[in-house]
Amino acid sequence: MGERTAVTDQALDEVVAFTSELIRIDTTNRGSGDCRERPAAEYAAEKLAGTGLEPVLLERTSGRTNVVARIEGTDPSADALLVHGHLDVVPAEPADWSVHPFSGEIREGVVWGRGAVDMKDMDAMILAVVRDWARRGVRPRRDIVLAFTADEEASAADGSGFLADQHPALFEGCTEGIGESGAYTFHAGGGLTLYPVAAGERGTAWLKLTAHGRAGHGSKVNDANAVSRLAAAVSRISDHPWPVRLTPTVRAALAELAALHGLDIDINADDLDVDGLLGKLGPAAALVEATVRNTSNPTVLEAGYKVNVIPGHAIGFVDGRVLPGTEDEFRTTMDRLTGPDVDWEYHHREIALQAPVDSPTYRKLRAAVERFDPDGHVVPYCMSGGTDAKQFSRLGITGYGFSPLNLPAGFDYQALFHGVDERVPVDALHFGVRVLDHYLQSA
Repeated sequence: MGERTAVTDQALDEVVAFTSELIRIDTTNRGSGDCRERPAAEYAAEKLAGTGLEPVLLERTSGRTNVVARIEGTDPSADALLVHGHLDVVPAEPADWSVHPFSGEIREGVVWGRGAVDMKDMDAMILAVVRDWARRGVRPRRDIVLAFTADEEASAADGSGFLADQHPALFEGCTEGIGESGAYTFHAGGGLTLYPVAAGERGTAWLKLTAHGRAGHGSKVNDANAVSRLAAAVSRISDHPWPVRLTPTVRAALAELAALHGLDIDINADDLDVDGLLGKLGPAAALVEATVRNTSNPTVLEAGYKVNVIPGHAIGFVDGRVLPGTEDEFRTTMDRLTGPDVDWEYHHREIALQAPVDSPTYRKLRAAVERFDPDGHVVPYCMSGGTDAKQFSRLGITGYGFSPLNLPAGFDYQALFHGVDERVPVDALHFGVRVLDHYLQSA
């Protein structure tokens, strides 16, 4: 690969322009099938083709377009690396925003709009780095497969799921991947700056509950009321105190966070008070508190059609999230909490993931961030939700969340995810390009 050189000013300019221009392409995914990622996919493909790559556009459903391209490395014997980002975004209501969510406005050093951190910024970083490599004559050691996906904000059936199931040959040789949500600045108070890198994800367990009863007149006594039965089950699920279950990733995160806070604890002690430890971590507790146990949150209720008619059935939906190794416990708990009069089934299900935090890849990810912020501390964490890494894991690809951003104090990355006034500083994008370039050259 030769002597490593720094990214050019053109790459820094391009990442800002690409982020803004991608935001202007409305790829809202409401989960109803009406999203069209194709214009954004064609945009990415055009930028890649300008480097001499041969991007492939792939669709399961018309307009739901994915882009895949491969950069050949200098070592044919090395395992390939997947670098992926999704093109769709969640809905945004313009009336709630300070600027139009699809304006891509650049104001006072900040790029505004839906997708600024989730995750058209990372898409732009990838494009900027690859184009800069073409100008500088850089080739990575290992093959790098680039994937820009559709439908991540819903089921991924038209995106990474489709690619993994129908086009696995495009990912031949890939053993590891980097993608969404990690290596962003987390200000933990007292001057402590963290960069959480995701090395795990809870599994998705979205449930459909159906309560059965006896239909009848609303004025009559009815001891088989489907609405009441559903409400009772939903209340039990909501109130259930899930026990602590520490996965290796979360245990490693707690150990590092405790050490950074000057706490002398035995993270492997049988009597470890995890909730008490979280109470001593200050703001940093937010990185792990959702992943020390399973969760089950009721989200949707559907029943009845007239106030004086007792319906014969009622339906509810629950957003369940499951830690690795706890799937059987989750199922048996749901059987008990729903009771004999409420059936449940998986509405959508995806596996939980874990990635090693003692691997050479994790060490290189850490080194790339700390090279450009020597005062920052990279820590592992488990995502409470999920990403396309779940689908790509079907191909044997171990995934890490790594979309680097250096953010100023008071800039709440997690609150901006799916939030109002989503935005990203220009300086953060520049940092991300530098870190991503360094990591990919050292990978």
